[in-house]
Amino acid sequence: MTKEKTKMILDKLDQEYGTTKEGFLHQEDWQLLTAIMLSAQSTDKQVDEVLPGLWKKFPDLEAVMLASVEEVENAIKSIGLYKVKAKNIKKCCEKLWKEHDKKVPKSMDELVELPGVGRKTATLFLADAYGVPGVTVDTHVFRISKRIGWAEGKNPVQVEKELMKVLPREHWNRLNFQLIYHGRSVCTARKAHCGKCALNQWCEKRV
Repeated sequence: MTKEKTKMILDKLDQEYGTTKEGFLHQEDWQLLTAIMLSAQSTDKQVDEVLPGLWKKFPDLEAVMLASVEEVENAIKSIGLYKVKAKNIKKCCEKLWKEHDKKVPKSMDELVELPGVGRKTATLFLADAYGVPGVTVDTHVFRISKRIGWAEGKNPVQVEKELMKVLPREHWNRLNFQLIYHGRSVCTARKAHCGKCALNQWCEKRV
């Protein structure tokens, strides 16, 4: 994959899916982090439908901390893996309250120490909250990056490192949502619909 081909692919992704995404409904950083935690293995639409009621019921960290896990579960029941997420959200809010002065930390090392926050969630949070450049490798990014020919890694961390070497920093943050959209509609896990793919002429079609 040459730099010229990579630039053409990135330009086409910008053209097809835009360079900015709508953020989750939130007023405070802990709410943004919670929304990103909810989005794991769920669609943004599902999360968007839950958030207004969730913030009304739990307007601040203290409200989450004082609530039972069951109360949090009931507020997010339509979200996938809601039981695990409710438990992690409550524990995360407790840790923010007790150990981080009620604020979400700004470093990757501290973020991944929070309950329910892995590297992908932390990278997305830092990008959305503070504009920190980072490549977020979910299943869509992992699959499509390998099909295109940008990466050969066997796990998300390896692919993340490869993409950070191949792609310009200014594209890191938007690559995730662009490839999510592309992966859901065109380059799906079950089948790559190459005939209608806007990237077809440059893709190495590695699987």
